[in-house]
Amino acid sequence: MPTKNQLIRHGREEKRRTDRTRASDQCPQKQGVCLRVSTRTPKKLNSALRKIAKVRLSNRHDIFAHIPSEGHNSQEHSIVLVRGGRVKDSPGVKSHRIRGVKDLLGIPDRRKGRSKYGAERPKSK
Repeated sequence: MPTKNQLIRHGREEKRRTDRTRASDQCPQKQGVCLRVSTRTPKKLNSALRKIAKVRLSNRHDIFAHIPSEGHNSQEHSIVLVRGGRVKDSPGVKSHRIRGVKDLLGIPDRRKGRSKYGAERPKSK
């Protein structure tokens, strides 16, 4: 515990907040190149394998990004667009890849939430 005199001389140091978005440079999306595509088991209680990719962003940061929904055509050296949004049961995964943009295909035949998965509007009869 500091004395009053020490507080007058030095003051209290403000606690530094960690920046969760330092890789994104405060941008809504960033382009990157896939370095590795793999699966990871989630934390306890959940069991489905999470598809993740290590991505090198255009600002030279390496991050892990989640590939949403079922099935993907992703492989090494494919160019992708990354947005924010962490995956709660995968430690260290703080971003998602955007489907239907650049080399990552959208999901065909998807009816609901199409804009999130790069699916085109189904032809009406």
